[in-house]
Amino acid sequence: MSSTETIQIPHLGGSTIGHRFGRPYDPSLPTLVMINSFTTSVELYRPQFADEQLFAANPLAIEPYGHGRTRATYRQYTYWDTAIAALQVLDALGISEAFVLGTSQGGWIAARMAMLAPGTVKGIIPLGTSMDFESQRSRELGCWNGVEFCTPAIDALAQPVGDDWVIPTELIDATLAEGMGEDVPDDERAFWHRTHQENYAGDVGRERLRISSINLRDRDGLHGRLDSVRCPVLWLHGTADRVYSVANAEAEIGLFTGSAKAELRVVESGQHFLSATHPEVVNAAAAEFIDRWK
Repeated sequence: MSSTETIQIPHLGGSTIGHRFGRPYDPSLPTLVMINSFTTSVELYRPQFADEQLFAANPLAIEPYGHGRTRATYRQYTYWDTAIAALQVLDALGISEAFVLGTSQGGWIAARMAMLAPGTVKGIIPLGTSMDFESQRSRELGCWNGVEFCTPAIDALAQPVGDDWVIPTELIDATLAEGMGEDVPDDERAFWHRTHQENYAGDVGRERLRISSINLRDRDGLHGRLDSVRCPVLWLHGTADRVYSVANAEAEIGLFTGSAKAELRVVESGQHFLSATHPEVVNAAAAEFIDRWK
């Protein structure tokens, strides 16, 4: 598996975007862009990079603003900025068409990409996501309270810190619990402790973590825009997802009224970070979807 690389794009006054191909790029194959979840990195998609089911596509993970090795000249950004940046990465790499898979926040970034570039995005695969803001409506459908989850961290991260600061393990563990459940293997937990503390260190790391948390808590909802998504949609959602509920997914899949086909598949016992906890299900579904719509 290749290491994370960076590429320069013009968005936000000039940006460096972290990305990784799962194998050498083959222009004869379709491309599957993968957008990672909150505070994770391209490393979230290690199971996808390693699975032969996806060898019929070019797996390309792209890190959102505030995550991994992605950096921006401007110090404020939103999910719309990440959607634009990911499209500019494709353009810089000479990739004219792609499918987009996104875990959690990656799902609503994928939807934004499809709205912004309908000629580029051939289909989207949202995983364990929501198309709403952190609304009372979503909580009534069994979703988490993202305001309650994010606000203490946003407040705690408000003041500058020294060069020796790293993201607290308590915050990492809280995110892992929401994403993967309580039974995260020790080696996986240690891997994410190490990876998070490499990505979120010093005052610049604190600031990126805080803006990422604000983006999650204060994001705009997409309900009024989803009818502009024209490409096919395959939404996968786990029954054990502690963040966004199956009931919410069932309600929101019906809002893709302009899509060529919008389908929800419920994954029994699937967690929120579905690509990590149930990769065999996700990979098989993604391979089938790409083969159908390529």
